[in-house]
Amino acid sequence: MGVHDTGPRAEDPAVPDVFSPGRIGPLTLRNRVVKAATFEGMTEGALVTDRLVDFHRRHAAGGVGMTTVAYCAVAPEGRTQADQIWMRPEAVPGLRRLTDAVHAEGAAVSAQLGHAGPVADGASNGMPSLGPSARFNPLSLRMTRRATESDIDRIVADHGTAAGLAAEAGFDAVEIHLGHNYFASAFLSPRVNRRGDSYGGGLANRAKVARAVARAVRDAVGDRLAILAKLNMSDGVRGGFRTPESLQVAAWLEADGTVDALELTAGSSLLNPMYLFRGEAPVREFADAFPQPQRLGIRALGKAVLREYPYQDAYLLDKARLFRAELGLPLVLLGGITDRAAMDLAMAEGFSFVAMARALLREPDLVGRIRRDAATPSLCIHCNKCMPTHFTGTRCVLV
Repeated sequence: MGVHDTGPRAEDPAVPDVFSPGRIGPLTLRNRVVKAATFEGMTEGALVTDRLVDFHRRHAAGGVGMTTVAYCAVAPEGRTQADQIWMRPEAVPGLRRLTDAVHAEGAAVSAQLGHAGPVADGASNGMPSLGPSARFNPLSLRMTRRATESDIDRIVADHGTAAGLAAEAGFDAVEIHLGHNYFASAFLSPRVNRRGDSYGGGLANRAKVARAVARAVRDAVGDRLAILAKLNMSDGVRGGFRTPESLQVAAWLEADGTVDALELTAGSSLLNPMYLFRGEAPVREFADAFPQPQRLGIRALGKAVLREYPYQDAYLLDKARLFRAELGLPLVLLGGITDRAAMDLAMAEGFSFVAMARALLREPDLVGRIRRDAATPSLCIHCNKCMPTHFTGTRCVLV
């Protein structure tokens, strides 16, 4: 489905060309296209592999302005599974090899930093997952433990330490994960956060973790790196974090001066993952990626959790417009950006950058080809069968 341009034309001299340089804090990108974070499933032993280096090198060579390494957990219990990178000195040499490879292709590189919180796989990690409140995680078949204030203080500090290691490894930027009901996002959600202390209840309390994390990162790296935050505009679940509250949190982050840009996202990896992805729900493929008894449970209940939403180009634009109207920060538009028309629409609507993910899995050189020929179509059919491949190496199953 095509986009409908209701704003100023991209040819307007006041509207930047998507292939012109763009600035995020201290960083200038060669163009305004970001490879969005998609967990690569290529980090055996929780360290960088040759496959991971080549994955990001290909996207850099393909023309993006910046590629994002996902997911770099700030603590070992913050991984969604045990083979994910967690930021520690042993990871730095491999990460430096990766950043050098991306820089050699002329692109910048960002590290997505976060703590998976209740989305973490306690069974795989061999340690309890942590969240604002105790709850059952159906994927790990274990309980999430309620984080103590000491846990919260440690995890906040871990974000600062991780950002410092990212700088040491040669990253140009870090992206703080404040979405998808990961740790900080779970605290933002009134449905997931049932606390009665100073971290629960009203929005100011629920936003303390997100704001403290951003402050810790800024204090750790200052202006050495660009700092982005990936913020949910809505969890997409009844009783969850909703757009009016997200607008307020975004305004607080802007006023705090802790982030240089926001990448706007949506959905809950815990409760409604397809709200972000749209298109087909690959229930059978997800089930086949799990052992029993999870496989049986996903096949039986998968349609209830992996709900299908119709795909359309630029499908998060309507919500994102509300943020563009209220904020001065550079904003990154994510969701259904697959061709030049969607890119131009984002620029015309006042967004500074666009982020692409699934379309680049099928065609890592798509951005370069669009730059050379604006009529270039994407071959992505939004089947979402790439999503379960992150267990064995994220890829498009159609190539």
